[in-house]
Amino acid sequence: MDKKAIRTFLRNYKEHKMANIMVEKLFFFSDGNRLAADLYLPENYDAKSCYPAVVVTGSWTTVKEQMAGLYAKRMAENGYLALAFDPSNYGESEGEPRFYEHPEQKVRDIYNAVTYLLSRHDVNQKAIGAIGVCAGSMYTLIAAAQDERIHVVGTSASWLHDAEAVKLFYGGEEGVQRRIKEAQAAKKIYQERGEVLYIPTISKTDPNAAMYGDYDYYLNPARGAVPNWSADNFAVMSWEDWLTLDPMPSASQLNKPTIMVHSDGCVLPQYTKNFFNKIPTSDKSLYWVETDLEPPIHQFYFYDQELEVSIAVEQITHWFNKHLSP
Repeated sequence: MDKKAIRTFLRNYKEHKMANIMVEKLFFFSDGNRLAADLYLPENYDAKSCYPAVVVTGSWTTVKEQMAGLYAKRMAENGYLALAFDPSNYGESEGEPRFYEHPEQKVRDIYNAVTYLLSRHDVNQKAIGAIGVCAGSMYTLIAAAQDERIHVVGTSASWLHDAEAVKLFYGGEEGVQRRIKEAQAAKKIYQERGEVLYIPTISKTDPNAAMYGDYDYYLNPARGAVPNWSADNFAVMSWEDWLTLDPMPSASQLNKPTIMVHSDGCVLPQYTKNFFNKIPTSDKSLYWVETDLEPPIHQFYFYDQELEVSIAVEQITHWFNKHLSP
């Protein structure tokens, strides 16, 4: 989206008014864990009708009350049954160790969220979509590449990394290897004594925190610092799984319509372009938003700021409407 298009968007923009969206509190099972979820129902929901449905996954460490829930609400406004859930080990969901960022488990949680949606009589079995925000894009893209029940995919401000990219954020090769060794030691302690080692999830003063910096979204109770999320607990054992995750090979296996919304002010923009270029289908769209913000500042705007969320949801909805069966 170029600056002229943004100006047009702003000229036509009216303050967003939430439709009459109901939320169904529910649980489903994922590999034996009972996961808590919010299902956002479209305005004038009719239990006898059949709706397209979408699973929304937020960034690492996050819970359903953060960006996943916001995107799910907005998709429900656009006529979708939209599911946001607490992944295994987080929030109101079961799973041990607590606050363990386990990418493989999160991918399986998405599979099982789709299974749950397909069990409902009000879901169109041929109209299942998946949306990932930030690091949730990695989990969503991997799941979609492997699960044919997901028919269309959308990402917003995707965080996509590989072995080289993580060095940019975690102190180069030395910093990455140190964290991996700490994770391996933490896993051994857990296996032997059942003790979980934790560091802060975010801190402005502790460089050992999982996220070290003045990132307002995660620090501000009016934004992402919600009660159900923990700013204080990141399982050290997570580092090995997180730093060795590489979603890039799944691009070549993604054979379904995909839209990616990103900007140069978000994290690792070239990685999103690289992933997009490797998707084999021609039925794909890369929607680029122009910004004067330096990376990674614009990334956080896509979590909850009205303009960026509206742009992303508008583009994803248009794409989903085009590709999902009526």
